[in-house]
Amino acid sequence: MIGMAYQGRAGWVRLMIGAIAVCTGLACRTEMSPAVEEDAEARFARERAEMVRTQLAARDITDQRVLEAMGRVPRHRFVPAEHAGEAYGDHPLPIGHGQTISQPYIVALMTQLAQVKRGDRVLDIGTGSGYQAAVLAEMGADVASIEIVPELAAEAKERLAALNYKTVEVRAGDGYRGWPERAPFEAMILAAAAPEIPKPLIEQLAVGGRLVLPVGGSYGQELLVITKQADGSLKRETVAPVMFVPMTGEVREDRK
Repeated sequence: MIGMAYQGRAGWVRLMIGAIAVCTGLACRTEMSPAVEEDAEARFARERAEMVRTQLAARDITDQRVLEAMGRVPRHRFVPAEHAGEAYGDHPLPIGHGQTISQPYIVALMTQLAQVKRGDRVLDIGTGSGYQAAVLAEMGADVASIEIVPELAAEAKERLAALNYKTVEVRAGDGYRGWPERAPFEAMILAAAAPEIPKPLIEQLAVGGRLVLPVGGSYGQELLVITKQADGSLKRETVAPVMFVPMTGEVREDRK
C-alpha cells in the first residue's frame, strides 16, 4: 500500500505523556515506566481483539488459525512509535523508506489464501517491518523473509528476534529470484505488485504450493493465487482488485 514515509533524525527526542520516544536514524523505540507500559499493553490488547472481531472475522476471514495468529501478534511493535496509537486501525501505515505496513485485513486475507499449515516452508517477499513474517511464524511456519531495503531488513531482523520469533530468517536482497537454498516452498506471499508473475518463484514453489501476490501496474492490480499442479501446470485464481507499492529490482529490469 502507498503511504508517505517517516524518517527520524539522529539524536532527536520527543517527549510524550508518560513516555519518551527516542529516535536514532530510522529506528524508534518508546521508553515507559512499568505502570504506564502495562496500561498501554492492556489497551493495545483490547484494540487488537477488536481489530480481529470487527475487521477480520466480521468480513470473510474464516480461518480460525489466521484469526488467532493476528490476535497474538503485537502490531503496535511493528510500526514507528509515533503511529503506535493507529496500529490497529483499518488502514496501512508508513514504516519509512517510502514503504508501508499493509492494512490488517489484507495481511489476514493473503495469509488465509496461502493456506499455511504448521511446519510449512513459507517465503515472505517484502519483509517491511516484519509483521507478515510474525503472523506466519505464529501459525507454526518456517519462514524465509526477504527485504530489498537493507535498513528495513536489519530493523525487522532485530525486531523479530526481540519478540522471540525464532522460526523466521530475514535477509536483505531482491526477492525476484526467491531463496533457492531454502526451496521448495509450500507457500509464498509477495507484498509488492509485480508487473508479471516472477518465473523464479514458480520454479521454487512446491507441487501443491500456493503463491499469493498482487500483479499489475500503477493503474490496476489484481490479487492472485497461483497453485502449482502435480503435472507442473499452474492454476490461476483472481481474488480482488488491490493497490500495493510496486516491486522493484530485477523484476523491472527483466522487462526492458
